Amino acid sequence: MRSYHERSKKISIQETYGDRFQHCWGCGPKNDMGLHLKSYPSEDKKTVRTKIIPDEIYTGGVTQNLFGGMIAMIFDCHGKASAAYFAHIDKGLEFDDNTIIGRFITARLEVDFKKSTPMNEEIEMIAKLEELGERKAIINMELLAKNEIRAKAKMVAVAVKDNM
Repeated sequence: MRSYHERSKKISIQETYGDRFQHCWGCGPKNDMGLHLKSYPSEDKKTVRTKIIPDEIYTGGVTQNLFGGMIAMIFDCHGKASAAYFAHIDKGLEFDDNTIIGRFITARLEVDFKKSTPMNEEIEMIAKLEELGERKAIINMELLAKNEIRAKAKMVAVAVKDNM
């Protein structure tokens, strides 16, 4: 998969992960074999977005459609990054080059596939915060391709304890 880096000086959430958390296959900057998914907060701090073009090796049973398991994996990485960001800014902290953001893990992920997702097309995921507790975040997400919603997801993410 090829990530689209925004042309401005924006920093992705994944670039702010502490060193021990930068090895995820989906989004870890230090995983040489990974996808290097990058999630970017919006200017108004209400959404987090990522855009990618899936490589053809991630096809489903129908060759022109993206594999559903890959869609769930992208929701998983993007949702956890979004949860970390929303928890970070809720504490009143700045998000910049000096940030080392807290990490979240997935407690639950529900995916609702609405329509097939095409290959060789840019897809965009948009995450919004539904609820934020002391350690738990509920994130709602949509996957769009060709300006149509192709899948929706709801994630319950939990903050990682320091001793994990």
